[in-house]
Amino acid sequence: MTLIIAIDGPAASGKGTLARRLAAALDLPYLDTGLLYRAVGRRLLEQGGDPADAEKAAWAARAVQPDDIQRPGLRSPEIDAAASRVAAVPAVRAALLDFQREFGNRRGAVLDGRDIGTVVFPGAAVKLFVTASLAERARRRWLELRSRGVDADLDQVAADLRARDAQDETRAAAPLRPASDAILLDTTRLDPEAAFAEAMKAVTVMGKE
Repeated sequence: MTLIIAIDGPAASGKGTLARRLAAALDLPYLDTGLLYRAVGRRLLEQGGDPADAEKAAWAARAVQPDDIQRPGLRSPEIDAAASRVAAVPAVRAALLDFQREFGNRRGAVLDGRDIGTVVFPGAAVKLFVTASLAERARRRWLELRSRGVDADLDQVAADLRARDAQDETRAAAPLRPASDAILLDTTRLDPEAAFAEAMKAVTVMGKE
């Protein structure tokens, strides 16, 4: 039986860092599903398309290849905004669903995103919903941007995250919410080591159920 670990949560909650560590510790493939939506957004922007154009967004999603999520520059604010918009298009989510399921079913995987435990793998053995306060998430994202040489304003970063949260939580297609059987992991006051330790406890408990 393949082990699927579904990790969901809002932006800058620490879910990506945690998912990568779990995958390495458990020798499982890892997929940051957010990169798929970023790849779709990037395709549209490069072709002069509008991320809000559902038909063009769906076309771009169907054209995504595994190599697309390896391209550099997928984490710019511009692509982040485009990814959020295409992620709200039902046809885009449907087009990327098979990609994600095929990846996980090969030999198990750790996947992080916003609808892994609710839509992509609702039957996953382990489901975590990773969150943190808006202030802490903004601080983390601000530090990340500064480390990449981006002259970001902390208040604007917080405003952007708040807007992204609202869009993710209210969209009609696969809104961001914890699965009913997910373990909630609040990382506001946890460093990466403590968050990893808590996640491993959850994997041990849920993986045996």
